[in-house]
Amino acid sequence: MQKADLIVGLQWGDEGKGKIVDNLAQNYDYVCRFAGGHNAGHTIVVDGTKYALHLVPSGILNPKAINIVGNGVVLSPESFIKELEQFENIVGRVYISDKAHLLLPYHALIDQARERLKGDKAIGTTGKGIGPAYGDKITRVGHRVGELLEPQKLVDSIMSYFAINKPIFDAMGVEQPNRDELTKDILFYKQELELLITDTTLKVWEALDSNKQVLLEGAQGTMLDIDHGTYPYVTSSTTVSSGACSGLGLSPHTIGEVIGIAKAYCTRVGNGPFPSEDLGREGEYLREKGHEFGTTTGRPRRCGWFDAVAMKHAVRLNGVTNISLMKLDVLDGLETIKVCIGYNIDGKVVDYVPYTLDGVEPIYKELKGWSKTEGVREFDSLPQEAQDYILELERLCGSKIGIISTSPDREDTIIRD
Repeated sequence: MQKADLIVGLQWGDEGKGKIVDNLAQNYDYVCRFAGGHNAGHTIVVDGTKYALHLVPSGILNPKAINIVGNGVVLSPESFIKELEQFENIVGRVYISDKAHLLLPYHALIDQARERLKGDKAIGTTGKGIGPAYGDKITRVGHRVGELLEPQKLVDSIMSYFAINKPIFDAMGVEQPNRDELTKDILFYKQELELLITDTTLKVWEALDSNKQVLLEGAQGTMLDIDHGTYPYVTSSTTVSSGACSGLGLSPHTIGEVIGIAKAYCTRVGNGPFPSEDLGREGEYLREKGHEFGTTTGRPRRCGWFDAVAMKHAVRLNGVTNISLMKLDVLDGLETIKVCIGYNIDGKVVDYVPYTLDGVEPIYKELKGWSKTEGVREFDSLPQEAQDYILELERLCGSKIGIISTSPDREDTIIRD
C-alpha cells in the first residue's frame, strides 16, 4: 500500500512549515491538513508574492494538488471563505471533512472572555476560539461541518445550547447570538462551502489505494501539543505526528517519511516557559532580522537560541526521519551562536525534557558564527562555520538534516541527498 509522508513542527510553532510544504507539494497529488484551526499561520513567498495561509493547506499553490481539511481541524467558515478568495477554481481542488468541527464567532468571544477573567494568569491564546471549539468537541456539545447542510436544524441546536448555558454566558459577558443573524450566517456558509464538504477519510484512502502521492500537514509545533507540550501553555489539539492518524482517519501503518521542521534558532508566541529565550540584544536581532511577528496575530515572537534538548525529544516523539532546518540566513552576521545542550534544574544537569520547564536554566555550547548564507543553494557553498553548525545540530538531535532554507523564497533551498 502507498504510504503518506508527514510534515510536523518540532519547536513551539512558526518553524516555517509553509515553505517546506509548498516546496514538497510540487511533487505530491494530495496535501492534507490534520489538526488546528485558523490560529495557525503559514507565510509562503513564491516569485516575490507573499501568501498567508491559516486553514487552507499549503498545497493550494500547486495547481495539480488536491487539498484536504481533515476531521481533526476546527474550521471557522468565515475565515476559510475569506482565505479562499485569494485563489481561483478551487472546486474539485479543496475538500473539507464533514466530521471536522465548526468554530463559530461565539467561540472567539468565549475564548477572549476566559483570557480576560484570568488576568495575569492568561495563557496568551490568539483569541480565535480554538480552545472553546475543541472543548465543545470533547464535551460532545459541538457542531460538525456536515451540519451546515441542514441549516435550520443547526441553528435550532446552537440556540438551544445557549439557552441551557445562559447563566454561564451571562457571567462571562458573552451575548447569545441573534437567531436571524445566525441563520443568515449559516445559510451563507452552506452556500459557499457545500460543494467542498465530503467524507475526506474515504478520499484519502482512495488516493492511497490509487498510489497517489499524499503529504500530511500539521499545525503549530511539538512543544505546543496538548499532551506533550508545556501544559497549560499549549494549543488544544494533538500537534505531533500521531495526530495525523486520528485527524485524517489513517492507521499508523500508513505513515511513511516523517519530516520535522525546525528553525536554526527558536521562537515562541504567547506565555509559557522558553528555556533558551534571549531577552537581550541578540534576541532582538533575531526578531528583527527574522521578521518574527505572528502571521495570524501580528504579535512579536519571543526569540532565542536553538534548543537541542527539546529538539532531540521532539525527534523521538514524532519518529522523525529527516529534519528541515529553516531560516539559517537569519543567523548571518553573528560572531557567536549558542546552542542549548542541557538544562540546569536546581543544581542538577539534565539532557532531557522534564515534567515542567518552569525555572529551568539553559546550558549553552558556543559555536563560531559566519558572514553570509542568504540565497545559497548548495551545501558545499555554505561557509565552513555554517556547515559545522548544521553537522553539530545533527549530532545533538540524532537525525539527518536533509533540507536547509536560506531565505523565504521557494528556490533558496538546499537539498542534501
